[in-house]
Amino acid sequence: MKDDRILAGIACSQVLAKLSDYFDGELDANECAKIEAHVRQCDNCARFGGAFTTIVAGLRRSIEAPSSSASAATARLRSRLGLPE
Repeated sequence: MKDDRILAGIACSQVLAKLSDYFDGELDANECAKIEAHVRQCDNCARFGGAFTTIVAGLRRSIEAPSSSASAATARLRSRLGLPE
């Protein structure tokens, strides 16, 4: 990775590789602390992390709240298959 800097004992490339696990709560407290300290010191990772957070949050909202058209399609399909609603 170009401009791969080591800050707080972790390189930018390592932060980016672990970002998804960080947001999913799959890292131990020590790894989380390293990532958080790195992001506080690194503008590049802070920008990317912010954009990543926004995208992941939007995707989670759309997955958790199905659209009314998806609900209508599901109801029609269940009806045609003779399944209860």
